[in-house]
Amino acid sequence: MVQLKVRKFGNSLGVVLPKEVIGRLRTKDGEPLFLIEAPNGGYQLTPYDPAFEKKMAKADDIMDRYRNTLHVLAK
Repeated sequence: MVQLKVRKFGNSLGVVLPKEVIGRLRTKDGEPLFLIEAPNGGYQLTPYDPAFEKKMAKADDIMDRYRNTLHVLAK
């Protein structure tokens, strides 16, 4: 567990992530992080966009349904 302190940044509030947390998240300055509400009522911080996963699932569905058409178009 890592304890973070909420601090004032201008008119906003924020937290500073320690170097080891940044390393484990595999992120760097300027890259987006996503705060996701967890099923238990807490939150999860992740570098992975949850909307991207939904889009890829939809793309997989379309590719499965139109497999033959896409195969012909690829020629």
